[in-house]
Amino acid sequence: MVIPFRRAERADAPWIRTRLRSAPAAALALALLVAVTACLAAAFPRALERYEDAGLRHSVEQVPHFRSVVTLTAPAPLPNLPPEQREQALRPATVKRDYDSILGTVRRPFVPDPGQSSYGVVTSVNQAVPEPWVPRPSGLPARVALVAQAGLADHARLREGRLPRASGTVTTTTPEVEAAVSAETAKSLHITVGSVLHVPGAGRDALAVRITGLVEPRDREGAYWATDTLMRTPVLMRVAPVDPESPRYWLGALLLPPEAAPALLGTEGRPYRYWRLAPDPDTLRHRDLAALKSALAALVAGPDLQRIRTATDPLTDADTRLDDVLDSYSGLHAGVSPLIAVAAFGSGTVAVVVLALAAGLAADRRRTELALLRARGASLAGLAARLLAETAVVAVPAGALGLAVALWALPGAQALPAVLAALAVTVFASAALPLRGAAAHRLVRVPALRQDVTSVRPSRRRTVAELTLVAVAAGAVVTLRRQGTSGGSGDQLISAAPVLVGVIAALLLVRLYPLPLRGLAGPAGRLRGVVSHLALARAGRGSASAVLPLLALLTALTTASFGGSVLAGIGETRDHSALLAVGADARLESTAVPLPTGLADRVRRVSGVRDVAAVSIAYRAKPDDGRRSVPVVGVDPAGYAELTRRTGLGSFSEGAVKKGRAGSGTGAVLPAVASPSVADAHGSSPFPVTMEDGSTVTVRIVLVRDITPAVPGADFLVVDRAGLGATAAKPTTLLVTGPEADGRALREAAADAVSVRLRADERARYVDSPLQSGVEHLYTAAVAAGAGYAVLALLLSLLRAAPERVALLARLRTMGLTRAQGRRLLVLESLPQAVLAAAGGVLTGWCAIRLLAPGMDLTAVALPSSVAATKQTLLSPDPWSLTVPTLAVVAMTVGIAAVQAWWAGRRGAVRELRAGDDR
Repeated sequence: MVIPFRRAERADAPWIRTRLRSAPAAALALALLVAVTACLAAAFPRALERYEDAGLRHSVEQVPHFRSVVTLTAPAPLPNLPPEQREQALRPATVKRDYDSILGTVRRPFVPDPGQSSYGVVTSVNQAVPEPWVPRPSGLPARVALVAQAGLADHARLREGRLPRASGTVTTTTPEVEAAVSAETAKSLHITVGSVLHVPGAGRDALAVRITGLVEPRDREGAYWATDTLMRTPVLMRVAPVDPESPRYWLGALLLPPEAAPALLGTEGRPYRYWRLAPDPDTLRHRDLAALKSALAALVAGPDLQRIRTATDPLTDADTRLDDVLDSYSGLHAGVSPLIAVAAFGSGTVAVVVLALAAGLAADRRRTELALLRARGASLAGLAARLLAETAVVAVPAGALGLAVALWALPGAQALPAVLAALAVTVFASAALPLRGAAAHRLVRVPALRQDVTSVRPSRRRTVAELTLVAVAAGAVVTLRRQGTSGGSGDQLISAAPVLVGVIAALLLVRLYPLPLRGLAGPAGRLRGVVSHLALARAGRGSASAVLPLLALLTALTTASFGGSVLAGIGETRDHSALLAVGADARLESTAVPLPTGLADRVRRVSGVRDVAAVSIAYRAKPDDGRRSVPVVGVDPAGYAELTRRTGLGSFSEGAVKKGRAGSGTGAVLPAVASPSVADAHGSSPFPVTMEDGSTVTVRIVLVRDITPAVPGADFLVVDRAGLGATAAKPTTLLVTGPEADGRALREAAADAVSVRLRADERARYVDSPLQSGVEHLYTAAVAAGAGYAVLALLLSLLRAAPERVALLARLRTMGLTRAQGRRLLVLESLPQAVLAAAGGVLTGWCAIRLLAPGMDLTAVALPSSVAATKQTLLSPDPWSLTVPTLAVVAMTVGIAAVQAWWAGRRGAVRELRAGDDR
C-alpha cells in the first residue's frame, strides 16, 4: 500500500508565546510578584520624601514666627540731612520699592510668602503717654510703639470705627495723625474710638494720635501679626524684668497708616524701616535643604546682603533664626535616617532574595527541559537570551504597572528615585532566571544527576564567598557598635548590618542542616513505623538549592524581628517617658491650694479608674539651714507603695515610710525615702525640714530611690503624710491608676481650679514631627513586607514540591499508605526546614538585636527634640516580635502540608490507585 505524501506544516509559533501558553499560572504569578515588589520599591523613596518634606515644613511652622522670619532693618536717615530727604525715605512708595528690590535679590529655594511677609516703619524706643485715663498698675505711665506697617486693611477686620488714613502730606511737623489699635490693646489700655494719645515730640509739640478704629486680626497666628505680637496683644512690662517686685507698666502698639510714617521723625522714638520675609511653607523641600541654608547665609551675611544694601541703604542689616531651625531639623533627620536605611536594606534584601528564590525554583522546575536543550546543541548565550526574553515579556509590563500605582498613590514627590527603584526590580526579575539557568547549565550534564542536601558538598568558590560575606558582616557589626547610628554618617554598610547577620546565619544553618538529618536517619530507621523514617529520608533528599528558601525565611524573620523590636522600643520609650512626666495614668494637681474636699471620692467613681493615691507635695520645703529647697511628698504608705510597685518607679514596701516604724508623738522622727542627691547631702542621721506652712518635721533617710511617681525631678523626700502638720498633710495631688480612665469625666470632676494631665495625652505629645511618625510607618511597612515575603518564600518552596508530593502519595497509597499516614508524612517532611528556619529566626533576630543594640539609638524617633536631648534609648529585643513570626512560619508549614495531603486525597487518580485503605 502506498501512503500518499503529506507535506508537514511548519510549526512557526514563537518560543516565548509557546512557553507562556504552556505555563500561564507561573507567568501570572511572576507578573504579580514583580508588580507588587516594583510598587513597594517605587513607593518607598516617594513616601520617605513626603515625610521628610512634611517634617521640614512642620519644623518651620511650629516655631514662633520671630524665629522663622528673615528681618532686614535700616535706620532712618541721619538728622543732618534735609528734612525732605529724611521724610522721603520713610514714605510708603520708597519702602515698597526697597521691598520689591529685596524680593528680587532673594535667591531660591528660599521663597518668601507674599501673603504673610510685611514691611513698614516702627519706633525703636517706646514712648510714654501722659493720658491719666490709661491704666497705671504701679503708677507708671503706659508706653506705646508707633507702627506704620503696610497691608493693615488686608490682614485685619474692622470691629469698630474706621481704618486710619492720612490727610494731605504728612511731614515731621504734622501735629496730629490717625491710628488704629487691636481690640485686645483697646481693652487693656481703656482705649475707645475717638481717644487721643499724645506722644512726646522731639524739638516740637507732642504728636497727637487719634484712634479711629478697633481691629481684629484675620489670621491671629500668621506671620503678619505674630512676628511682632505687640501689634495685637499688649504686654504688662516690668522695669526690671528679673525682679518680680519691680514696678509694672502697660506697653501697647498704635497702628498708623503707612503714609503717616514721616511723622515718627518728630518723636523721640528713633524710627527705622523694616522688611520681614516669612518663608512660604509650601515651597520647603528636604532635597533643597543645603541650598536653602546657602541662600539664607547669602541673604543674612553674604553677597545678597551687599546687593540689598546697594539697593536700599548702606546700613541695612539682616537677622534670622531660621538657620537654627534648619539645623535642628537636620539633627533630627540625621538621627532617624540611619534607622530608615536599616528598614530599607532589610525589606529590600528580603524582596531581592524572594525574587531570586522565584527564579531559582523556576530554573529547578525546568531543569530537565534546559538540560535537554543544552544536550541538543543550544548555546549558553542563546539559552540565556531566550529565558531573558521570556521573563522580560512578563516582568516589564508588571514593573511598569507597579511604578504607575506608586506614582498615583503617592503624588508630590520626585519621580526619578521611584523610576530607578522600579527599574532595578524589573531588571533583576528579568535577569534572575537567565543567570540562574546559565549558571546551572554552563556544562552539559545528565539531567537526573542528584542534588541532595546530604550528598552535595559545597564548592571552594562557595566557601570563599561565604567567608568573605562573614568578614563583611563582622566589620559592619563592629563598626555599628563603635560608631552607632546617632552620628548620621549614612554609611550603607552599617545600615546593612542587621541583614548581613541574617544572611550569615542562613548560610551557617544551610551548612549545618545535613548534620541532624544524617544523625536522625539511622535511629528513625529502627522504629516500627515507616512514616518517620520516610519523612527524614525525603527531607534529606531535598534539593541543595534549599539555601534560597532558608535565606529568604531567615532574612525576612530577622527583618521582622528587628523592625518589630524597633517599633516596640519606640512605644516603650514613649510610655515610660510619659509615665515619668505624669507619675501615673492620670494626675490631678493644685499647686496653689489643697485639693477640694471630696475630690478623691469623685475621681474614684469615674469610669475606668482603678485606684487613687492622694499625696501632698511641698515643693519649697527646706531641710536644715534652708539654703536649698527639696520637694517633700507626704503619702499614705499603703496606697503609694502599691503605686510605686505597679509603675516600677522607685518601688518600696509599705513599712519603709510608715510613721509607726520610728515611733509616734510630738517630735517623732519620720522615716523617709530620698533621692541619691538628697541622701548624699544629709546622710542617715535625723535632720529637720521646714515645710511651706512654717511647721517643722524631723526625718531620717532609710531608703534611697532614683525616682518616685509624685515628683519628676531628681530631688525629693517621701514621708508618711500622717506625721505632717494639719496644713502640710492636706492633699495637693491625686495620682490615678487606670489606663482607660475617662479624661473628660476627670476634668469635669476636677473643675477649673485643678489641672488634669493624662498619660495618654503626654505620650501623644511626644510625636512632634511628621518625620518621626513617618519612620514608624516605614518600619511598620518594612515589618509587614518582611512577613509577607516570608510567607511567599514559604509558599514558593512548598508549592514547588507539590506535584512531586502528590505523585509520591499516589504511589504510596497503592502500597497501603492511609490518608492519616500521608498527612503525617507531608507534615514531618516539611517540619525540619520550617523548624530550622523558626529556631534560626529567633536566634538570629535576638543575636542581631543584642549585637547591634549599642549602636542603635531610638531617641530621635521616640521623643521630641526637647526631651531627646536629655535621654538615650537603646534597642532591646521584643519577645513578641521574636516569637510571633517564627511560630507563624511553623504553623503555616504544617497547615500547607496538611492542605496538600487533603487535596491529594481528593484527586481521582489517587482514588483509582489506592489499595489497602481501611476506613
